[in-house]
Amino acid sequence: MNNTHSAPKGARSSWQVTRSVWYAMFMREAISRTMSDRMGWFWMIFEPFALVAIMVGVRSFVSGDRLIVNAEFIPWMIAGMMGFFLVREGMLRGMGAIEGNSALFAYRQVQPVDPVLVRNFLEGMIRTFVFLIFIIGGLMLGLSMYPDNAIRAVGAWLSLWSLGIGLGLVTSVAGTLVPEVSRVIRMLSLPLLIVSGVIFPLNQLPHWLLGYLMYNPIPHALETLRLGFFENYQVIHGTSMLYFWLVTLTLNALGLIMHLRFVDRLKAK
Repeated sequence: MNNTHSAPKGARSSWQVTRSVWYAMFMREAISRTMSDRMGWFWMIFEPFALVAIMVGVRSFVSGDRLIVNAEFIPWMIAGMMGFFLVREGMLRGMGAIEGNSALFAYRQVQPVDPVLVRNFLEGMIRTFVFLIFIIGGLMLGLSMYPDNAIRAVGAWLSLWSLGIGLGLVTSVAGTLVPEVSRVIRMLSLPLLIVSGVIFPLNQLPHWLLGYLMYNPIPHALETLRLGFFENYQVIHGTSMLYFWLVTLTLNALGLIMHLRFVDRLKAK
């Protein structure tokens, strides 16, 4: 007996529709990022290289001591800055994803959460590619850029990527509904770089201050990433990937709930 309630022949499942939407948006974002500017690829590589060079110069000038305990200074700095940029760009680019794709919401298959996830995925791929270039270039220059524990390094990198997605989900809703939030978050990105232990080891700070700074989840994963590159590296006291993942999963869940709660208002923006 034929099942009269079966789906029409040729109809696609919800997952197939979502996958098609993500693929189309990914290609749109990728072409926009890489092809809209003739110097697009150059700036993707040169910008982080220039920032690392400036930070290395500033740190050397200020302290005059380039030694990090059980780790080379330049690879230590590169790992920290690449990991931080992965989180920062996920957070900042998520804020403009909804407004930049608002015309697509005329199609009922496209939801506000889709461009946020796609942009974060694309940004993570670009940052991973740039980091690999830094690693290969560093090895060719004789730097200790090969991770002592590749599994730990990859795990920490993916963890930072996940944190960027969670922050992007939350800031995309907050920044779209309240534009002033976007300005405040952009202003805080530079202080966040300083208090995340990217430029100098947080262990050099007083213990009472370090206790407050470690509420920030970013240093936990950055220190784990560096430990993946230097097996004898002394991580900051209190580093905990359990705490990091509790914060990350909370942010991802909160971001998804916010997207469900305010979906109609986000589409109307």
